[in-house]
Amino acid sequence: MSTVEIRARNADGVEGILRHGGDGLRERMARTETHLDALTAGGNCSHPVGRSQGIDLKLLVTQFARDRERAVGIIGCAAESAGGPPEGEEGEMRLVRAAVAVELVHSATLVHDDLIDGAALRRGRPTVASVGGRNAAVATGDLLFSLAFGELARNRSLTQLHALSEASSALAAGELLQREDVYAPNVSVERYLRRCELKTAALFEAACRLGALTAVRSSSRLARALGAFARRVGLAFQMLDDVLDVSGPVERTGKPRGTDLLEGTVTLPLILARARDPELAAFDLASLRTARQALELCERIAATGALQIARERALAVVAEAKAALPPIVPPGRSMPLYLVADAVVERYR
Repeated sequence: MSTVEIRARNADGVEGILRHGGDGLRERMARTETHLDALTAGGNCSHPVGRSQGIDLKLLVTQFARDRERAVGIIGCAAESAGGPPEGEEGEMRLVRAAVAVELVHSATLVHDDLIDGAALRRGRPTVASVGGRNAAVATGDLLFSLAFGELARNRSLTQLHALSEASSALAAGELLQREDVYAPNVSVERYLRRCELKTAALFEAACRLGALTAVRSSSRLARALGAFARRVGLAFQMLDDVLDVSGPVERTGKPRGTDLLEGTVTLPLILARARDPELAAFDLASLRTARQALELCERIAATGALQIARERALAVVAEAKAALPPIVPPGRSMPLYLVADAVVERYR
């Protein structure tokens, strides 16, 4: 499949969600962008790191617009599935603030991840760490976290704060687990999946729970049910993302094939390939030194059939998510979430 076709599929997935959500979801996404711009461009917010270290928070968060479409889409669809978006101007702003908070937490984790990984670029642009150094990256990530919880606190809901706090703690735990497993020769599938649940799926879950918690006719039970759906979708997202690291193409990922492997991250394709190829089972991941060597390892992994197995497992998780949506979801309101799940899959076909 060409890069143009891949991009078209990605656009179609998001567009399908927007078409179903109608003008209300499109307007909500626009309001989220405007609100996020105001937060990150405000003088007091951007001054500590932006003006002193040459870091533009507004530009930084703009880099993650692709993810923001997903976050806002999930939250909006969860609200609709839970009984409709909140009523009135303040109700609408509660949902927008929840979407902004999720996006700010996500951006904060990426800033810190780039620092930990020593990454020079993020989607073709210099990372905060490469522009301002370690201290600036730490401060920027911390600031984004602070802005996220400050914004969500304006909704005056301890339940919402608890949902985002749980996700933030899980993200940190997932990062620590990934650090423990760097270059490890014997990571199990179960341990890998647990890491993905913590490091990625937890934020999907929080987005869906927050959407439900801001809805007109919702309940904690329904929010938990929709969160469980989103957790499965987020798990599949990370599994497919790890497949993409091995399969490419570079035009889609913005980084050379095998970048994660070169950094010592043990992902599902490698775990499965090790089980099928004794030479790969004995291969020392720490011996990788160059992008060329990483590419050769990707080819060896692909030759075992591990990529197809990993894809099939991820697609099965998406199917489980859709099948597990409980009867508590109001009649006829499951379709928006089905579209979110399908959009995750379409990004990787």
